[in-house]
Amino acid sequence: MFDVTRYATAAQSIVEAGRFLYDRGWSPATSSNYSARIDGDHVAITVSGRHKGQLGAGDVMVVDLHGQAVQSDCRSSAETLLHTVIYQLYSEVGAVLHTHSVKATVLSRLIPAGQALELEGYELQKAFNGVQTHEGKLIVPVFDNTQDIPALAEETRDWFARHPEQPGYLIRGHGLYTWGRTMADCLRHIE
Repeated sequence: MFDVTRYATAAQSIVEAGRFLYDRGWSPATSSNYSARIDGDHVAITVSGRHKGQLGAGDVMVVDLHGQAVQSDCRSSAETLLHTVIYQLYSEVGAVLHTHSVKATVLSRLIPAGQALELEGYELQKAFNGVQTHEGKLIVPVFDNTQDIPALAEETRDWFARHPEQPGYLIRGHGLYTWGRTMADCLRHIE
């Protein structure tokens, strides 16, 4: 079981994030998916196919850390495992957001296969938790898009187990995943 009050708080943060991201054009229509940790075993996540700028409490459901629905007949995103793998890896993560901004999607296609996006010398790098200076390097891996989500989830798990300090990744031609301790942290990372 999960605490209903904590679920309601998580669901509200997802609804608000949906409006914020939709208003900026980073999550058009029914694209994207968002989640927030309820407790050590449960995550609130958007129901598949819902318009992200018009989310309500009924558009958020609960899954366990293996992506299985809890007390719901709704279907979560096909990409739910890409969220739950982050919660499994990082107990301190409180939110995961996946967006489909045009800029991030186009950028992901400009990075040659087998390479990552390297951010170095940008003052804005300090927006990420733990980054104190623009002199460091943030590495944003770019994973190839696939419909085999369990395989992609394992690929991301393997990469981030070796690089726990990195705050997100791109899926080529698809979009951005990022996370944070709180929903506010996660939204800042997207910006």
